Amino acid sequence: MVVNRVPKRISTAILNSLRAGVVPRLGLPYIAVGRSREIGALVQDLDNISAGGAGFRFIIGRYGSGKSFMLQLLRNTALDRNFVVIDGDLSPERRLSGHKGQGIATYRELMQNMATKTRPEGGALSSILERWISSIQADVVAEGSGNPSDQGFSQVIETKIYTVINQMEGLVHGFDFASVLTTYWRGYCQDDETMKNAALRWLRGEYSTKTEAREHLDVRVIIDDDSWYDYLKLMARFVKQVGYVGLLVLIDEAVNLYKISHSITRQNNYEKILTMFNDTMQGRAEYLGIMMGGTPQFLEDERRGLYSYEALQTRLAQSRFTRPGAFDASDPVIRLQSLSQEEVFLLLQKIADVHRQHYQYEQRVGNDDLVRFMQVIVNYLGADELLTPRDVLKDLLSLLYLAQEQEEVSFGQLLDSPQFQPSVRHQSELDEDGGFAEFTL
Repeated sequence: MVVNRVPKRISTAILNSLRAGVVPRLGLPYIAVGRSREIGALVQDLDNISAGGAGFRFIIGRYGSGKSFMLQLLRNTALDRNFVVIDGDLSPERRLSGHKGQGIATYRELMQNMATKTRPEGGALSSILERWISSIQADVVAEGSGNPSDQGFSQVIETKIYTVINQMEGLVHGFDFASVLTTYWRGYCQDDETMKNAALRWLRGEYSTKTEAREHLDVRVIIDDDSWYDYLKLMARFVKQVGYVGLLVLIDEAVNLYKISHSITRQNNYEKILTMFNDTMQGRAEYLGIMMGGTPQFLEDERRGLYSYEALQTRLAQSRFTRPGAFDASDPVIRLQSLSQEEVFLLLQKIADVHRQHYQYEQRVGNDDLVRFMQVIVNYLGADELLTPRDVLKDLLSLLYLAQEQEEVSFGQLLDSPQFQPSVRHQSELDEDGGFAEFTL
């Protein structure tokens, strides 16, 4: 198995990320295997969102099933389709609801990671606003309503901008959102970086008090723990008017909500999920998609998981007619199964070839070597269903680096040597220390 020629920049990102046990943000198509049904369902969601709809999916899988990989692959696909994508991980400091800034902390993380096809690394909010103004200027010129040298050109542009803004004023918090956009436009016209930066700070949720915001902007509210989701809906409408096809929100590590010990706080976060789920599934949001990754415990535990909140349990439970292991593309929950041995083998082939291409050496690791490597891992675990991509790939890369440094020793000899000790742990150990909850590939 030989992968397509991988650019050095991308192979560096792939190898460094996998050695660190995290999902690469670049080059995923070079190493993706399996999941064709799941990917097909998510791509259909993107089509629905770009047509003016909305959607919410939970991507659920145990440790090692590939949730984060799936979310990152979807991120890259959405960027290629001209979506604006925002993504972030939940943590004890970042939740969906909270009275100590945990909700707004999540919003800030999402906005900081705002990405477009031309700004895939994040921080794209300012470029989106610049594109908005430039596109309006181009439309005015194309319509013959004026050109930049005309004295009244700015007035024509402002009239167009107010047309866009007025469409938002009827929405929840739309008036304040529109006022901040107006401030940004005025700063653009006057070449006033202070006004522009104040508008950007407000849109990113960086004002902590209303008084501070009022000093810099003509608004009396700020984005806070209670209102941040409403502004995501406004942002989805806005990016559509700018020329993108929609807004995709990716939220990973939702197991951190399951870990909240205080029951009322946990239920408040689940209530926020219910609000987001209902809005998107009932058509109260437009051009907005939300994907959330979590473990089976986060979903199905009736004491602390989503199933402990009856309104969510009735919406997310599988149909009585769905067979165990069957795939239902219409289900709001995509349950990931572990990769098969054949898929893991294909993945190992791809990674070995990326490593060979990156360091430019002759092929030294054949299919028989990879088969033996898998057998050693499986024998160590005692059960082949416990193969997890993150740990297996870290072990493979360790051996590949050793083989590269010790050219006189074959891959097979390294595999048999006392130097090699698989890093994969048994499932019972993972259950004890909660390691499965932080799975990233």
